[in-house]
Amino acid sequence: MPVLALDTSAAVAVALTDDAGALLAERSDAQQRHHAELLTPMIAAVLADAGVDRRDLTSVVVGTGPAPFTGLRVGLVTARTLALALGIPTHGVPSLDAVALRASRVLPAGTDVLVATDARRREVYWSLYRLVETGRIEVLVAPEVAAAADVAADARTRGALAVGRGALLYADVLADRPDVGRAGARPDLDAPALLDPDPAELARLALDRLASGQALGTEPLYLRRPDAVPQAARKRVLG
Repeated sequence: MPVLALDTSAAVAVALTDDAGALLAERSDAQQRHHAELLTPMIAAVLADAGVDRRDLTSVVVGTGPAPFTGLRVGLVTARTLALALGIPTHGVPSLDAVALRASRVLPAGTDVLVATDARRREVYWSLYRLVETGRIEVLVAPEVAAAADVAADARTRGALAVGRGALLYADVLADRPDVGRAGARPDLDAPALLDPDPAELARLALDRLASGQALGTEPLYLRRPDAVPQAARKRVLG
């Protein structure tokens, strides 16, 4: 009963798991401006790697961000279109949750983790979690977008270890906070798996949340308006 999971909030990443969350195949590409060209061939490659026909898929899981408009939209539209064509459900999971879930596998239970990804403009998309146990997380603060310095100064993040690509990019403010010490000094916090969302972790989160009766909508978490917007129509002036 294979589950296809994909995320385009940062890198383009695709994974295939069974209905227990065990990984069957995965691929990723770090290019962040070629989502439309990369995603569909990558899905085909992952299915071929696992020897799975797309008609055997039982659901599609997609990361809902937060992320910039264009890349995130590619993933969501692809997931919805594929699921519709196959007559199977689509489930959405916030992309930052996947980084937190992976952190639960390398950090002690009870640790508060600040997951930050690159939002450009010297800002980060971020969310705060408590690691309950391996493979289980609690969301303390839902995703927001803010300047990295403002996140570091936010009282809610005090004592939390910072992980994610945003934490790496802005280590001067997020990883060197006096209340936590330098998180970047720990090799496991700088591991590639803790930089960008892992779609296999998205699939595991979706399976767990569905089992507990949660609804997993696919509404995107853009959090701010797109950079490119249509120009306002010019008023005609009559002489």
